[in-house]
Amino acid sequence: MDTASQVAQTILAGFNKHYRIFRKTSAEAKERFERREWRALREANRIRIDMYDTRVSETVREVARMFRDLRDESLWPGIKKAYIGLLYEHLQPELAETFFNSVAARVLHRAYHNNEHIFSRPAVATEHIEGRQPTYRSYFPLQTGIRNMIQVVFNDFELTAPLLSPKRCMRYLIREMKQWVRKAPWGSDLEPNFHVQLLSSLFYRNKGAYALGRVINGKRKVLFAVAFRHEGDEGVFVDAFLHEHEHLVNLLSVSNAYFMVDMEVPSAWVSFIYDALPDKPKAELYMSVGLQKQGKTAFFRDMNEHLKHSDDYFTIAPGTPGMVMFVFTLPSFPFVFKVIRDSFPPPKDTSRQLVMEKYRLVKLHDRVGRLADTLEYVDVAFPMARFEPELLEEMKRLIPLGIEEEREYLVIKHLYIEQRLKPLDVFLHDADDERVKHGVREFGEALRDLAAANIFPGDILPKNFGLSPYGRGLLYDYDEVMYLTDCKFRPLPVARDDEDEMRGEPWYNVGPNDIFPEEFPSFLFSDPRARAYFRDMHGDLLKPEFWDRMQKNIRAGTEPDLFPYPEEVRFPPVPAPDLRRERNAA
Repeated sequence: MDTASQVAQTILAGFNKHYRIFRKTSAEAKERFERREWRALREANRIRIDMYDTRVSETVREVARMFRDLRDESLWPGIKKAYIGLLYEHLQPELAETFFNSVAARVLHRAYHNNEHIFSRPAVATEHIEGRQPTYRSYFPLQTGIRNMIQVVFNDFELTAPLLSPKRCMRYLIREMKQWVRKAPWGSDLEPNFHVQLLSSLFYRNKGAYALGRVINGKRKVLFAVAFRHEGDEGVFVDAFLHEHEHLVNLLSVSNAYFMVDMEVPSAWVSFIYDALPDKPKAELYMSVGLQKQGKTAFFRDMNEHLKHSDDYFTIAPGTPGMVMFVFTLPSFPFVFKVIRDSFPPPKDTSRQLVMEKYRLVKLHDRVGRLADTLEYVDVAFPMARFEPELLEEMKRLIPLGIEEEREYLVIKHLYIEQRLKPLDVFLHDADDERVKHGVREFGEALRDLAAANIFPGDILPKNFGLSPYGRGLLYDYDEVMYLTDCKFRPLPVARDDEDEMRGEPWYNVGPNDIFPEEFPSFLFSDPRARAYFRDMHGDLLKPEFWDRMQKNIRAGTEPDLFPYPEEVRFPPVPAPDLRRERNAA
């Protein structure tokens, strides 16, 4: 066997090991959900994020041990060709191609831009890949009835935890599904092919499990989700039926922790959702199920394709400039590009390494729908001609160590990319009362959810928060993020005399992590309306007792109930008498 074939087989063996472990870890979420092992589920999710880089490093070491002179770029077109031949009938070819790219980039270092060495575009089609297990199951309620269909669906998922109050679950689900079908785009006209398709494994995240499906009627495909929750140690109940576009987008958003789901053919799962929710990019769908490296690959290809078919210029991002990050954007592309500054002006007291650690903390942590996920890249080449002259001048002034010019390209050595949000301070500026009220409400709710997840923003100013296209408040600046349990929340000391009152600086000692919630309104909002709304909606956040209580819950190991959908769409709780009857029957 020639060297190219041996290298290709070694790389594919590394990928196969990675996906075998990845899939096993994801499948184990079912048992953890059934046993209510929330901390173990969250830890498995965190560990799974690093699995890819671990396997890539192992594979790089293995090919380096077995083969010399792999830094010779002339070998890699042959290795790539041999690798393509191995992907015939592979069940995860797109993931295997991305793995190849990662290994090649590690070996060749700055040869990232040579498309002969890597898969700059897919070489193997992912349509109609046949796995050993079905991607989805089909149900025909017009033949069997909705009630029988729901019972069959629950049995197919094979949860060992009992379904609490089955009649109640049936009643609410049937009511919601019937109302939804009547309001669907097709109205009351049901075609002969009307049926329901459900992905064959549940999606697990935090304390919830979700069945994702779609209704087929004629040529239309409409997505929905059913949310399952635990009721203590009693069993599982149906918590919500999600069909509104906004609720589905938020459920699948990568501002949450990644889902754990057992997928044999991931491209089929992503296509299933994308076909019914086409405004959710495939890149984000890959990331939402924990395949963040594939998401990065898909995103990078989407970005390059957009650059080919657009002619606007990169420009400085709107909003208040940060002291840690230099941020720019492409107006026609809904993302921002963030580069760590070479130095930080006072009063910022941090380092490049510490900032990177903060962003990694957010990547590994449960983002609870309130932290924008980031894509991290190294050595990204952008066409120089697409940068506004003013932007280039600012980059040369503020981040000269982070950029290089290579021929017609500007190479950014280290880069974070995030969804572009509307900065909250910009949103509130000159806003009418309703917009101010909405912005303040979302700001406070974001602080609550982050606190429940053991996160405190550090720099709590509205300029570090933004609103998603659906108006959801998210934190997007992480250089001062810290664990809530590392903070000390104190009441504001009472001045001893008039002289204390008149001092420009605090007359009392302030530790590095000391926080005085009573001060929030005065420095958060310049608009008196915003201050008043914040006191009215979130007055408890202005008292140390709220934060102390959250810290006690976290230290006690209490797992919060945080839902990626509004409280008003949840079904009524299972009545206590029903629980007692089912407990006695058991």
